[in-house]
Amino acid sequence: MQKGQIGVTTENIFPVIKKFLYSDHEIFLRELVSNAIDATQKLKTLASFGEFKGELGEMNVSVSIDKEAGTLTVSDHGIGMTAEDIDKYINQIAFSGAEEFLNKYKDNANAIIGHFGLGFYSAFMVAKKVEIRSLSYKEGAEAVLWQCDGSPEYTMEATEKSTRGTDIVLYLDDDNKEFLEQSRIDTLLKKYCRFLPVPVVSGKVQEWKDGKYVDTDKDKVINDTEPTWTKKPSELTDEDYRKFYHDLYPGQEDPLFWIHLNVDYPFTLTGILFFPKIKSNLEIRKDRIQLYCNQVFVTDSVEGVVPEFMMLLQGVIDSPDIPLNVSRSYLQSDTAVKKISGYITKKVASRLDELFKENRQDFESKWDDIKIFIEYGMLTDEKFCEAAMKFTLLRDTEGKYFTLEEYRTLVEASQTDKDGNVVYIYATDPTAQFNYINTANEKGYNVLLMDGQLDGHFISMLESKIEKTRFVRVDSDVAENLIPKEDKKDSGLTPDQISLLTPLFRSQVPEVDKADFLVSFESLDPAANPILITQNEYMRRMKDMAATQPGMSFYAELPDNYNLIVNTSQPVIKKILEEAQEALGGKITPINEAIDKANERITSLRAEIKDNKPSDEQQAEEKTLMDEIEGKRKEKDDIIKDYASDRPLVKQVIDIALLANGLLRGRDLSEFIKRSVAML
Repeated sequence: MQKGQIGVTTENIFPVIKKFLYSDHEIFLRELVSNAIDATQKLKTLASFGEFKGELGEMNVSVSIDKEAGTLTVSDHGIGMTAEDIDKYINQIAFSGAEEFLNKYKDNANAIIGHFGLGFYSAFMVAKKVEIRSLSYKEGAEAVLWQCDGSPEYTMEATEKSTRGTDIVLYLDDDNKEFLEQSRIDTLLKKYCRFLPVPVVSGKVQEWKDGKYVDTDKDKVINDTEPTWTKKPSELTDEDYRKFYHDLYPGQEDPLFWIHLNVDYPFTLTGILFFPKIKSNLEIRKDRIQLYCNQVFVTDSVEGVVPEFMMLLQGVIDSPDIPLNVSRSYLQSDTAVKKISGYITKKVASRLDELFKENRQDFESKWDDIKIFIEYGMLTDEKFCEAAMKFTLLRDTEGKYFTLEEYRTLVEASQTDKDGNVVYIYATDPTAQFNYINTANEKGYNVLLMDGQLDGHFISMLESKIEKTRFVRVDSDVAENLIPKEDKKDSGLTPDQISLLTPLFRSQVPEVDKADFLVSFESLDPAANPILITQNEYMRRMKDMAATQPGMSFYAELPDNYNLIVNTSQPVIKKILEEAQEALGGKITPINEAIDKANERITSLRAEIKDNKPSDEQQAEEKTLMDEIEGKRKEKDDIIKDYASDRPLVKQVIDIALLANGLLRGRDLSEFIKRSVAML
């Protein structure tokens, strides 16, 4: 019997393995099964080269449980090991047999999973003792038994073994008895090994008998050795892809379409990415795409391998060229990963462009489901954005779709402003903004529907990408001002008329939660509404963008700012003004005169002072005059407010404007209805 110490640089290697080397104890089963697959694939390769001339026989890998003995055994019928092999590959930690084998057979070797030679030692995360029973494929080889209890000491001796290959026997410790349950093992094998290239057998096939499931005599194979992504696209039908999708994601709707990845230079990468129906739910999940290495599940946290926006997709990526750490659980960030990420981006963009060109009608029918994916990609990935500019679609309020180039050609003639900017008018809620859309359409303008979760950001991005372009929401101004062809018309009011109407209307605007109203006057179409309400485009867009971007939360807290535009050309407004002047002229004219007189005195006083320091008397006189003006203005506003409160017509035209914008609610809406009935 040979005794010795495992060749490591520290005697504390096993605590390190248990605590730090692997992210999760359950990973041990993946590592041991992967090693068994390696051994099986190595023997197949040797047989193909004529270096093994014996019968391959059944090449399954089996995982078996013995509850009485407290053991879990992983067995293969692969290449096996001699005592010399065990001494070299097991007793010297981190010397990878897979690496050496790959170097020798790198052009023709079957898939070899291991890279670092540490996978075997993951067994000690769950076992108090581990045995290796192995018989090499080499002629005349002697079977060997290796044992270790989790300390650096081991024993190795000759033993009896009738079949070629290796058995790894784990004597599970008290904290890990869960791995003696077949259901637990089945779960792990399905997670990590369901697509391995060699059949993996564990437990028995069950059948329903006498009201319960019972084991049959038939071994249960848990994996599909030839998963869909390993086949050529020409061999597959649409139904094959859909079946594979539903195997991966049971209970979900059919995917919209898919992209089959298959490249062997300058790196090896296969896989299938599916486009699920995303609609407006921007849910970046970390478990949508599964990463495999030679059909062994590695992780479903693929950040760094695919761009963030592609984590809206689902599917499988398999590549032996993605560098992994010793546990294969975390990706290392390097140029190879960036190249793979760039390839996937390019492939997805190319496929979308193909789908658009091959069947535009079908592409348009799916646009609303994939729009958020494409917009997210364009916002976060410059190369994808550049490619997507060709197939990105805009939809107008009539349901028609246009490419970016087509839409600019459509509206350029009628929607170019006086500064040469092509103005894209858009709506976010066709029901709430119906009147604004209708008015814009009557002026010959086309209105886009931009109601997506990312459209606020997307609009700003397009403005930066497309030269001489400006987006305005349909309710951000009156129709005449959405695309200004000339400077605004004067309101036609005198300063005294403005000072009369401003408090008249402002005083009758009801309290609206988190909303501020600025009263202004414009001479618009006499047939337009008496009062129109618009919202500042910049501030509203900032607030919309803040909803999906935490760093902009400052804007989200600001109140909504609305412009209450009084149409001075409208007959009702003219009537309100005339009646107010007639009713209030005698009261407010003397006040206006007093204010004007005080202002004249202040102007005269400042002219006297010029660059000199004002005397105490001059400062006191100016303050008295300012207080007098303030008092007179308050007196005037109070008179106007009292008058306005008894004028239902003033309140009515304001409420009509609020109602048109969905801002009239609760008690104010109820009072509006009562007033409307009374005015009939």
